[in-house]
Amino acid sequence: MSRAELEERVRARREQFEEANDKITARSGRNLLSAVAIGVTLAALMVVSLVFITELFLVFVGLIACVGSVELVAALRKSGRYVPVVPSVISAAAVSVAAFYGGASGQWLTLLAGIGLVIVWRLVMLVRPAHRVGGSRRLARDVAAAILVQAYVVFLGSISILLVAQPDGRWWVLSFMVVVICVDTGAYAAGLNFGKHPMAPRISPKKTWEGFAGALLVALVAGVLLSVLLLQEPWWFGLLFGAVLTLTATFGDLAESLLKRDMGIKDMSTWLPGHGGFLDRLDSMLPSAAAAYVLYIVFA
Repeated sequence: MSRAELEERVRARREQFEEANDKITARSGRNLLSAVAIGVTLAALMVVSLVFITELFLVFVGLIACVGSVELVAALRKSGRYVPVVPSVISAAAVSVAAFYGGASGQWLTLLAGIGLVIVWRLVMLVRPAHRVGGSRRLARDVAAAILVQAYVVFLGSISILLVAQPDGRWWVLSFMVVVICVDTGAYAAGLNFGKHPMAPRISPKKTWEGFAGALLVALVAGVLLSVLLLQEPWWFGLLFGAVLTLTATFGDLAESLLKRDMGIKDMSTWLPGHGGFLDRLDSMLPSAAAAYVLYIVFA
């Protein structure tokens, strides 16, 4: 084969790949190549931190919680809700550390202190005339939005840190993350190829029941394998593990879609090409972490 023929074949293959990627982007709303590259990179960092240095996992998740807080605060401001960013980030970092070193009690106490800090900060801002516009009604909306940031990003984000600090917790964190990735992948593949019946058209038009079925099937298989091989639990627990995480991951996806629809935005940010923002990537992980922690407490 001559060099010219080889170059022609490479060019043809590249054009075919780009055409297929464009079709998938048009149907799914995201760039497949960028999404896969970023997803693999984040997954690799997570696995390395879990397997080798759990303190690195604390740093990694703590940083994501801080960035996620900034994302949600910025999105809320676009919808007319003012949430102070500095105390929100301080709380995210503090709760992450407290969950790792202080357990559930440390997590809760620090979270309550963080909520108090954000509310007091917002009240102090009333000295500026611009922050008094709208009166008590706007203030109540802003306080509710601030509590949402703390509950959704800070609290749920710190649960995976709380879990990783438990005996064998790293394997539970790794397992629930793998299952959630399987849920997202199964739903994406099944919905893309077979999706016909919308699950919640007013909230997330592209989410279908066929995608949910594909997600459940893949999650059950992954749950059984991880339960037996990694968690040292019986096979039936794997079915429960996979089913519960399918429900929580789907709920998280729909809940964030509803939140974004209420704020009038498509993505939380544009920081992750192919995904949107960090919270767009973690919407199914956050509630699933809480479910995995409850299952750990009950069965481990």
